[in-house]
Amino acid sequence: MADLPALAALPDDARLWIHAAASPLGDDRQAALLDRLSTFMEGWRAHERSVEGAATILHDRFLVVAATPVGSGDLSGCGIDDLAHAIDDAASALEVAWVPSLHVLYRDGDGRVVATSRRAFQERATDGIVTADTPVFDPSLTTLGALREGAFERPARESWHAQLLSTPAKG
Repeated sequence: MADLPALAALPDDARLWIHAAASPLGDDRQAALLDRLSTFMEGWRAHERSVEGAATILHDRFLVVAATPVGSGDLSGCGIDDLAHAIDDAASALEVAWVPSLHVLYRDGDGRVVATSRRAFQERATDGIVTADTPVFDPSLTTLGALREGAFERPARESWHAQLLSTPAKG
């Protein structure tokens, strides 16, 4: 995985959230989104405990947020809800639309990130447009360590996406 300087201070077991933008984010929108989230994270607390968090944008499409509570314990539901609201508020203010959670994200032959339904991905596999070598993204990762280890982008054959390559699309 590429160097992640914005997340460098956080441990591998930090919780991770990845949101895929429906279209590429320009530099100005990336900066504005990260600025809004940074403001939130400066005061982020969960059950009277500070939360250390950081965010970055990968491939002009993926908002990556990692966080860990200061001290011991896990990040609570309330703290996670607060983050979700902060992300939603920032996205709304900046008119950023997110890819639906059940969509498949992959790189096309030109290296662009594509988001499509699982059915369309299966159809593209049947047509030979996507193959076992097609790079796919897994935004369901839950730890920063998994991202650092390269589990976010890898060939479809090495991911859960492989099952979509051999399953015919149903009409």
